[in-house]
Amino acid sequence: MEQVTPATLKQAGKVIAVHLAYRSRAEQRGRSTAKPSYFLKASSSLSLSGSAIERPAGCELLAYEGEIALVIGTDARRISPDNAWSHVGYVTASNDLGVYDLKYADNGSNVRSKSGDGFTPFGPALMRASELDPAELRVRSWVNGELVQNDTTSGLLFAFTQIVADLSQLMTLEAGDIILTGTPAGSSVAVPGDVIEVEVDSPNTGLSTGRLRTAVVQGTTEFADFGNVPKATDADRVDAWGSAEAAGLTPAGLSPELRRKLTSVGTATLSAQLRQRGLNNVSIDGLKSTRPELRIAGTARTLRFVPNREDLFKTHGGGYNAQKRIINTLNEGEVLVMEARGEPGTGTVGDILALRAQIKGAAAIITDGGVRDLAAVAALEMPTFSAGAHPAVLGRKHIPWDTDLTISCGGATVQPGDIIVGDSDGVIVIPPSLAEEVADSAIHQEYEERYIAQMVAEGHSVEGLYPMNAIWKEKFIQWATTHPIPHY
Repeated sequence: MEQVTPATLKQAGKVIAVHLAYRSRAEQRGRSTAKPSYFLKASSSLSLSGSAIERPAGCELLAYEGEIALVIGTDARRISPDNAWSHVGYVTASNDLGVYDLKYADNGSNVRSKSGDGFTPFGPALMRASELDPAELRVRSWVNGELVQNDTTSGLLFAFTQIVADLSQLMTLEAGDIILTGTPAGSSVAVPGDVIEVEVDSPNTGLSTGRLRTAVVQGTTEFADFGNVPKATDADRVDAWGSAEAAGLTPAGLSPELRRKLTSVGTATLSAQLRQRGLNNVSIDGLKSTRPELRIAGTARTLRFVPNREDLFKTHGGGYNAQKRIINTLNEGEVLVMEARGEPGTGTVGDILALRAQIKGAAAIITDGGVRDLAAVAALEMPTFSAGAHPAVLGRKHIPWDTDLTISCGGATVQPGDIIVGDSDGVIVIPPSLAEEVADSAIHQEYEERYIAQMVAEGHSVEGLYPMNAIWKEKFIQWATTHPIPHY
């Protein structure tokens, strides 16, 4: 085996990286792809084992990704997968570092987020590709001595030979070019003081690159305002860390106590309380529930369908489209709200995707369009609110276009994170900032109405009782001393 030296780095050519390559990462991140896709990293991002790399000043989300790197040995242009491996000279370990704080700046090209100086540690030893079976390699990563990534090439979505051949269709892969072949599940965020190690080996032969070691230090030079400066949203934090829990964020959803409060009262009462606060346009109209006996409450995730256009459906409608992606990333207690423009003339969800939503823990599905396989959907424990049944497939009228954005559903505006409550009367949208207050007031309103209903049942007139005048309010206060309000 040969050691990676400064001379090796100087001789390196293009650095090409694969976006998504392992099943384990696809499953962890809730997204997949039918074909490989790529981005470029600057060759100046290459660094040696033992180097220190800076987390740039102002950035918080420096993420590591342990990867298997291929070094092209002989030029390759329009080759087939059958002979692609013969063009690979060496295999080694790499760490595809990047800062999520700057991903927004280049519209997905990763130019700045991935090409910082030293952001592609490489080595420490090169294994000859001719001595290796590309289907029997392993990559592992450690942070401060703790194993955090461990996968083999048997878990690849795309074989190395497919990746090399695919890239050669458009560009000549030249000797010295480097291909970073994607990272498995387990990548996350490193902070100053952390030491990251990556090793690639061939368990069947005993060959190994040794551990590629990189120390993280804090940068001190601030970004100037004549370019994009670092910024990070909670969505970036979840993406970089791998989950809301790892990022130290409260997972999307209601507290159990607030959920109990909201489902203890009817949407009619909640609607009245919202109206008292000036909110009259918060009902999602025209829908019926498959489980009208159930009350649901959860936080909104949103999906927008646009009218079908055949050329656009080819690029957005099939495969792992926006609808499948959002359903596969639903969290416990979330409500999927779909904008179908009030078009009932086709199904917007069927039994398989509804079942997947239930398995993911969704509280409900809400669509102002139609539902296919209605009998099977209605048999699920999770309710679906829709404009009715229709046997046609999605593509007759709709293209699943975008997720987690402000939408219109049944005449109401819904934003991600809004609180959705539904029962046999319908569905309403509650701004999160008002939820606790509205729930408490609704509980008190129904508490009073329980007393009023009891008095009416005993034969009293509603005059002065509904609403209560001063005399009846005094009687109610006395009644309340022996009939405590429910506690949630």
